[in-house]
Amino acid sequence: MAADRARDAGPSQTRGRVTITEIAQQAGVSAPTVSRVLNSRSDVSPSTRARVEELLLRHGYRRRAAAPGTRAALLDLVFDDLDSPWAVEIIRGVEEVAHTAGVGTVVSAIHGRSGDAREWMRNLRARASDGVILVTSALEPLVHQELRVLGVPLVVVDPAGSPALGIPTIGAANWSGGLAATEHLLSLGHRRIGLIAGPPRLLCSRARLDGYRAALEGTGVTPDETLVVPGDFHPESGFTGCNALLDLPEPPTAVFAASDQMALGAIEALRRRGLRVPQDMSVVGFDDLPEVSWSAPPLTTVRQPLADMGKLAVRTALRLAHGEQPDSPRVELGTELVVRSSTASPAP
Repeated sequence: MAADRARDAGPSQTRGRVTITEIAQQAGVSAPTVSRVLNSRSDVSPSTRARVEELLLRHGYRRRAAAPGTRAALLDLVFDDLDSPWAVEIIRGVEEVAHTAGVGTVVSAIHGRSGDAREWMRNLRARASDGVILVTSALEPLVHQELRVLGVPLVVVDPAGSPALGIPTIGAANWSGGLAATEHLLSLGHRRIGLIAGPPRLLCSRARLDGYRAALEGTGVTPDETLVVPGDFHPESGFTGCNALLDLPEPPTAVFAASDQMALGAIEALRRRGLRVPQDMSVVGFDDLPEVSWSAPPLTTVRQPLADMGKLAVRTALRLAHGEQPDSPRVELGTELVVRSSTASPAP
């Protein structure tokens, strides 16, 4: 008897909360169809809607309450890491638009580990998220496939690599930003310009490097690969990279760091060697994080519209959750050179 009751109770009572995939299998429809029913979409036949609604009721599937006129109630915001002020600026933009739309956000970090990504995916299935915003991270193909099966839309901010076709991406004009930073130093008279590059696996890093090289070549300066040192966007790599440049037989007179945090690390390396910025060496960053206008000296940098990227990502995810398509699948927001006190003409 007890076994019969357990069998009749269905998966929602014997194995915990039923999933959208299980509902779809029992209804004989796809997971996206179940998602459309849950989101009150009109593009579902009455008979199919009734069958899915009956199964949702039978298994006690709990829907989240949404604000009037809002179909999406929860978005997942996924980073590779959360140990940077850069991430905080993205979150600030996401939260501003999500709050106005009455949508909750869940922030996660997967640290580039497949185990963390799979754990996040299990949690996402449990809370039936309405959309995912992925920031400078790469998910396994199986995770992408699962999101498609569940009918959960995906938006990628600052893609780590070439995104799959059909996935909207939002980035910044990294190539023109790298070009502008280098051209600024060239206009001051610098010819030996070092670059502390970002991780080569990231598209934004490669674009900033290409912009740097294009500016040099456009001025007739042959790029010197010994002046390009690796970094990871964190201050420690800026410190290490600047020291490597200073140890060259002929050090550069200026440094372009591909992130503000690396620029701050470079300034600290110069300070410890008794060198002054910009009198002994000019430094340019990239991002325009809030704190760099208060650094000593205030940092010349390339402003990346991080908060605006987060805002647009939410708007795009909500449009997808509502069954609409974005105006453009690939968006690049403009960057802008902000000149402060960390750059000057090279010393005689």
